[in-house]
Amino acid sequence: MPQGNGTVPNPSSLDSAEYNPIDHLNAIFPHPSTLPSISKTSSTLSKYQDEIDREITTHVQHQFTSDIQSVQSIQAAKSDLAELFSKVEDVRARALQTEEAITEMTADIKRLDNTKRNLTLSMTALKRLQMLTTAYEQLRGLSSSRQYRDCAQLLQAVIQLMAHFKSYRSIDQIAALSRNVSDLQRELLEQICEDFEVTFAKAEVAQRRGMLAEACLVMDALGDNARSRLITWYCNTQLREYRQVFRATEEAGSLDNISRRYAWFRRMLKTYDDEHAVMFPAHWRMNEMLANAFCEGTREDFRNILSKSVRRADGHSLDVDLLLSCLQETLEFEHTLERRFSNTSRASIDTFSSDSERAPVFSQAISEAFEPYLSVWVEAQDKKLSTLIPRYRQQPPKAPDEDFSPQMVIPSSIELFNFYRLTLAQCAKLSPGPRLVELSKVFAKYLDQYAQEVLLYYVSERSSGQTPSKTPLLEDTVLVLNTADYCFNTCTQLEEKIKNRIDESARTSIDLQSQADAFMGIASATVRALVRRAEVDVEPSWREMRNTGWSKMESVGDQSSWVGEMLRRIKGRCEEILGMLHKQQYARAFCDNLVDSIANAFIVNIFQCKPISEVGAEQMLLDSYVLKKDFEQLLTINPSANTAPPAGYVKRVNRTMSRIDPILKTLQVRPSPPEALVQAYLIHIADKSDTNFRKFLDLKGLRKQDQSHLMELFQAHRASPRNENLPQSSALLAPLAATNPSAGPTIPSGIGSLSGAATLSSSNLPARFDPSVFGNAIMNAARDGVDRFGTPNLGGTPVAQTPSGATSPPTQSQQQHAQAGNEHAARASFEIPTAALGATNLNENLRNIGKFFKRDIGGFGGRFGRAVEEGGG
Repeated sequence: MPQGNGTVPNPSSLDSAEYNPIDHLNAIFPHPSTLPSISKTSSTLSKYQDEIDREITTHVQHQFTSDIQSVQSIQAAKSDLAELFSKVEDVRARALQTEEAITEMTADIKRLDNTKRNLTLSMTALKRLQMLTTAYEQLRGLSSSRQYRDCAQLLQAVIQLMAHFKSYRSIDQIAALSRNVSDLQRELLEQICEDFEVTFAKAEVAQRRGMLAEACLVMDALGDNARSRLITWYCNTQLREYRQVFRATEEAGSLDNISRRYAWFRRMLKTYDDEHAVMFPAHWRMNEMLANAFCEGTREDFRNILSKSVRRADGHSLDVDLLLSCLQETLEFEHTLERRFSNTSRASIDTFSSDSERAPVFSQAISEAFEPYLSVWVEAQDKKLSTLIPRYRQQPPKAPDEDFSPQMVIPSSIELFNFYRLTLAQCAKLSPGPRLVELSKVFAKYLDQYAQEVLLYYVSERSSGQTPSKTPLLEDTVLVLNTADYCFNTCTQLEEKIKNRIDESARTSIDLQSQADAFMGIASATVRALVRRAEVDVEPSWREMRNTGWSKMESVGDQSSWVGEMLRRIKGRCEEILGMLHKQQYARAFCDNLVDSIANAFIVNIFQCKPISEVGAEQMLLDSYVLKKDFEQLLTINPSANTAPPAGYVKRVNRTMSRIDPILKTLQVRPSPPEALVQAYLIHIADKSDTNFRKFLDLKGLRKQDQSHLMELFQAHRASPRNENLPQSSALLAPLAATNPSAGPTIPSGIGSLSGAATLSSSNLPARFDPSVFGNAIMNAARDGVDRFGTPNLGGTPVAQTPSGATSPPTQSQQQHAQAGNEHAARASFEIPTAALGATNLNENLRNIGKFFKRDIGGFGGRFGRAVEEGGG
């Protein structure tokens, strides 16, 4: 049992629950020599027992005494509570007695108070009744003498006094007086209306202007219905002549005479200001009521006129120029009314003042009638744009006498968007709703046409009969690139401007993103065209590489002669092209694609150089290293750069060129012992393809009979569990899948094929640059669809074909191997399913290319579409 200090008692202690006397005795007498102290120990235990007994007796007596005291305390508390309840009841009874006494004392006082209040109410009612009777008699007299100013004040008093007697109408005298007051109000109303009619009929407004102004005070006192009746009469009277003169059936009512309508009303407002304004209280806003009535009638007239014009039997449609002229004049008239009758005027007809507390009153008050017929105007803009595109197509990209600038864009693009801006501003004034949606669709239509029929036309060859025309100039290609970038950015801005001006409910209908993507597709095509120029320049170097005796080399020396010539040509072309590109992201895209192209071409040409000895492979490895180190400086080759290349670009070059290394390292392994060559292939190339392995054996110059044993070893090692996850074909050899060495020279098709002639197989290239290939290649790329952006299936994951002809994604092992061997090619590839090529039109292909290209160069260190400083790439 735990002690008071929290410690656990020893089992040998007397207080322990597990006490064992035998163990205790053994502890006290551990040795026979201690037995003489038994008697002393027994005496001590007896004394301890007696003390415990005494303590127990004391505690029992104390507890008994405490129980008795507790019972006594509870009884005393109950007695006190009973006494307290008795006193509370006594106080309550006394309070009730006191209340009864006070009520008896004040009963007479309450009766006197009620009597006094009733007398006061009676006297007040009698006094008000006397005042009402007197005021009624005076009002009748003033009414008959047409003293309207005094009538107005007295009438307000009478109406207020009558409100106090609504609850007394059950009394016959009060009911009769109420009827008399109502009759007098009707008489006053009719009398004042008659005075107005007679005065205006006799043209005596100037003589009786004061009396009529006082009469308006009486109409105010008579209430809203009386005031509305007079306002309606006045508006109808003033507009009666207008409705007769400008009837839709009369010549004056035609659209040709719309200016006469507004001129007539301006004269009417001037007459009101000079002669009638002083008659009507300012808070009536009589001139605004008159303008509203005029606008309502005019709007209905225009609706009828326009409806009849559309249904004309002679087949003539609405004159668009007349329609726009009338609508513009109507908008100006509405703006004039808005400025006059609003507290704050609006800056323009299509923007709303955020400071104005009241909504615009006259916005579209009349022009609403033109809304259903604005489609005619939109069709007219469509026709104008349809004439602009052919004219732009015939214009040169720049004037012959104008100097080229890297920031220059094709003037027709600026002219087109300026036309869009003016047309948008005009349409937003005419209709910020459905017509603006229709106009945005017209904008999208001709943006597509401008991309297809103008920009693509500039970078394609235009042959005449059997004689091909010259290749597009480098300056023209750069101009198209700059213009595509300008159009891409301006498309986005145009979409935002339309959304800011259109009604909120129609904003979701505005979308020009697909047109922006189409322009980005043009930009991607021009970048590939620039890369193609460099590819053609290095063709002699590839030819020299293929003619080198790689199997006869005895030692590795400096770089090969063809490498120096290739670098000289590439640097010269890059310096020329990069000097014309003012945006860093396009320079980066050009260099990236060029490096990809050279790397793919290197791989293809390796397999055109057989046989290759181990020393030859080592020499090629040195050559590829030299190319890689020089390619790292391409982006900053321009003398104006003077900066280190971005780290991201250097990393990408290393990753791209490193795809060559596994092939050459495999070729460096001697065929004896055979297991070493097989293991090297499985480690570096890492696929299960018998065909690919046999290509390596052919490349090393092994005889057919020597290849049998190696093939058996390869098949045996390939079947081992360690290699069971290898892909069927390595992504490193993907460039070989796109070339056919047995075929003759082919004309490339598609943007991807712009690099294909050099990167797929250099033997397929003609000896010089063929202009008949270059232009058509760009057009065919967008029209026929591209299998890959850059180079078809080059250096990336092979696209497997399903039995139906559609492309299927690579397996997981293929994806892993492709990422290890060519991470960039996997990222930069752009695929269009084979089964969809026939149905994919030109514009859709441009959009798809543009979406990829925008995503691809968006990772170069800055927001796409703006020239930014590249940091780490």
